[in-house]
Amino acid sequence: MKIFVTGVGGQLGHDVVNHAVGRGLEAVGSDIAPRYSGIQDNSEAVTAPYVQLDITDQKAVAETIEKIKPNAIIHCAAWTAVDAAEDEENKKKVHAINVDGTKYIAEAAKSVDAKMLYLSTDYVFDGKGERPWQPDDKSYSPLNYYGQTKLEGEQAVAGILEKFFIVRIAWAFGLNGKNFIKTMISVGKTHDAVRVVNDQIGTPTYTLDLARLLADMIETNQYGYYHATNDGGYISWYDFCVEFYQQYGLNTKVIPVTTAEYGLSKAARPKNSRLDKSKLIESGFKPLPDWKDAVRRYLGEAGL
Repeated sequence: MKIFVTGVGGQLGHDVVNHAVGRGLEAVGSDIAPRYSGIQDNSEAVTAPYVQLDITDQKAVAETIEKIKPNAIIHCAAWTAVDAAEDEENKKKVHAINVDGTKYIAEAAKSVDAKMLYLSTDYVFDGKGERPWQPDDKSYSPLNYYGQTKLEGEQAVAGILEKFFIVRIAWAFGLNGKNFIKTMISVGKTHDAVRVVNDQIGTPTYTLDLARLLADMIETNQYGYYHATNDGGYISWYDFCVEFYQQYGLNTKVIPVTTAEYGLSKAARPKNSRLDKSKLIESGFKPLPDWKDAVRRYLGEAGL
């Protein structure tokens, strides 16, 4: 099987390509940079071919996919700066990447009869209540522009293709790029106390674990909507920070605050990001490990 992966300069795309190569799949990575810009894994360097691609260029997307003729596309590329997406000067670009680019990838996938796996987010939901969101829930109402564009990306994929996976994740962290753990450990080293919200509830996703699941999925025909985060129950960002500070050995005090008390975010965040993952097991997929174990392995690999 030949897999084309977008966004390999980011956390997830990097891990997807490395995992695919490691399990013997033929993988081609792409991103907007002239050359692959991600880190190299501690174990082995990325050995997959790399193609520069601007996914907002419809002609370039069509020509690239037609030339490579992949059996499957894992679409990781996205605008993910949630607060910056709220700025009026950025909205056109955010839409071009998350909506138009996704549409072009889906159209190209259809033209070569390739499966497509699109990475989406808990932010497509409004975050109300406490009931875990089901993969096939259609009560969306995103709270911010990023979430709206990711939802429109979902709709583009589902409207164009029959052979698609839409996988929603939350609170991603990985070796390649910025994430909450890296940021908070850096802050914790220079501060006696940090404030972290305790009324936004969800579960983290280690991209290394997710990459394995996505490769498992793309080798099947179990199409549809899925939720995929690490196991271990629902927690707050405060709980998350307390755990990785403890594992790392930081004595920095973590002060729980409400979203309103925190008050620094430009984009509204959903308070209920509980994603029900039972469909994974029902469809025969192996779930992701416990998030505490994922944190332990991540800290060992990241060398923070």
